Amino acid sequence: MTTTGVSATDLTQLPPTLDLVAAARLLGLGRTVAYELVREGQWPTPIIRAGRKIRVPTLPLLHLLGAVSAERG
Repeated sequence: MTTTGVSATDLTQLPPTLDLVAAARLLGLGRTVAYELVREGQWPTPIIRAGRKIRVPTLPLLHLLGAVSAERG
């Protein structure tokens, strides 16, 4: 297990996108900080806005975490 409580196996089973709170949890961030980063344009990966919803594509998040290599992902 990692410090976020997610194993490498769990990471491979993630859906194609995550809600912002789940993505923030993987980065060890809280909800408030996550929304603030998005609002300021500082979130470290691409985001998808669908109305008021914010989705985070999983693959760039996994690249950021070093869970997948550029060659594999």
